[in-house]
Amino acid sequence: TQELSTLLKAGVPLDRSLAITAQLSERPAFRRMVEEVLRTLKGGKSLADSLRPHPEYFSELYVNMVRAGEASGSLAAVFERLAGFETSRDELRGYIISSMIYPALLSVVGLASILVLLNFVAPRFAAVFEQSNMAIPPATRMMLGASEWLRRYALPMAGCAAAAGAGFYLYIRTSGGRLWWDTLRLRMPLLGSALRKAETARFARAMGTLVANGVALVQSIAIAGATLSNRRIAGSLDAVARGVKRGEGIAGPLGKTGQFPPLAAHLLTVGEETGRLDEMFGRMAEIYEAETRVAIRRFTALFEPLIILVMGVMVGALILSMLIAITSINEVAV
Repeated sequence: TQELSTLLKAGVPLDRSLAITAQLSERPAFRRMVEEVLRTLKGGKSLADSLRPHPEYFSELYVNMVRAGEASGSLAAVFERLAGFETSRDELRGYIISSMIYPALLSVVGLASILVLLNFVAPRFAAVFEQSNMAIPPATRMMLGASEWLRRYALPMAGCAAAAGAGFYLYIRTSGGRLWWDTLRLRMPLLGSALRKAETARFARAMGTLVANGVALVQSIAIAGATLSNRRIAGSLDAVARGVKRGEGIAGPLGKTGQFPPLAAHLLTVGEETGRLDEMFGRMAEIYEAETRVAIRRFTALFEPLIILVMGVMVGALILSMLIAITSINEVAV
């Protein structure tokens, strides 16, 4: 998208721009796709119609933006806006993913440590106490009981967990299950607020890109709604579109859904009053992208110490149980 924007702004014809883009691509599959788009374009179809058969690369928003650019003769500007849109979206997604890597790594390492201690270290202590007929300290007895239970029921429990996970995955793949799960996620403390702001930022960024390019408001709402991952928020946009069709504007119906932060409706009211709705959508996207980062930082700032505390207490309790066992063995030996 960035390459096409640069080439078209430099006055290079569209077909040659696509050919250059195909040559510059380092991924064979992507190069073949661009070459197929070029062949379809040379066959007499529009660029938007040439892109539509490849939804794995080009979303509905992308195709409609290109269609609007072709109609208005401003393809270079459209590709520039699309490049900015894709960059902003990827930056936000990348920030969210990178913020969750460390807590996930802490959880995996902590659980792995506990499993190693219970499966390989604790049984050695059990063998020592069985051979010596010593009285087992209460803390050590609890550790050995947990180790025995884990070694006996680990496989059945893993099977049940896998079956439950597969059932949950299949359930949330249904329309009703996905709606329930998306609603539940929005109600989670801290995380729900971050998800709502992230979806608001994504919606605003898409709307700003579409409206600035002259796409009709009702059509823009439908396209932008399709980019959202949360079905609860996306479903509320149907009422917004109906309100726009009735002439109520977008700010009022958006505020009535209760799915967007209150500030969003106020910003759009100002945008409608000043006739700069596209700029206000862009400003709204910037605000909620920044707030999403703040919300994610706040969530990880609380979540990371909590994981460290829980894992530290569990691993510390196991090690303490082992130290008590070692001490009791030494006392008997003395």
